[in-house]
Amino acid sequence: MDNENINNNQEQNNGMVAANTSEEIVVNTADNNKIKIADEVVAVIAGKAVTEVQGVSEMSGGFAGGIGEVLSGKKNLAKGIKVVVTDKDAKIDVNIIVEYGVRIPEIAFEIQTKVKKAVEAMTGLKVAEVNVHVQGVNTNIDKRDAE
Repeated sequence: MDNENINNNQEQNNGMVAANTSEEIVVNTADNNKIKIADEVVAVIAGKAVTEVQGVSEMSGGFAGGIGEVLSGKKNLAKGIKVVVTDKDAKIDVNIIVEYGVRIPEIAFEIQTKVKKAVEAMTGLKVAEVNVHVQGVNTNIDKRDAE
């Protein structure tokens, strides 16, 4: 594991510096104590922020993520979220399915804003990008056929 310190605007991050590892984020505090944050934790924070946006039908994850949810019985908040932490910042990709009739640019902007605020507030990382990928539209065809 690479735990080297990265000088990343200490003043902006309240004395906290982020370093990249393959599985977790290492945050060094001013007194050289280390806090390790797993990438999955950042993904869960981002996923929770996305679920608070009106007009998002669901997160779009792969087949394996859906099977994992069914078997565990728990909702996976990291489903559809990819986090890449570089030496200087974090980049987050969000894959969603929107409700039919919503304005997609407005939904995407709100997701970008909420995810960035939530991740920066909870982890101290600087979020450089939040990319929103709309994978589909939920038209609720089954509900209309039942009426």
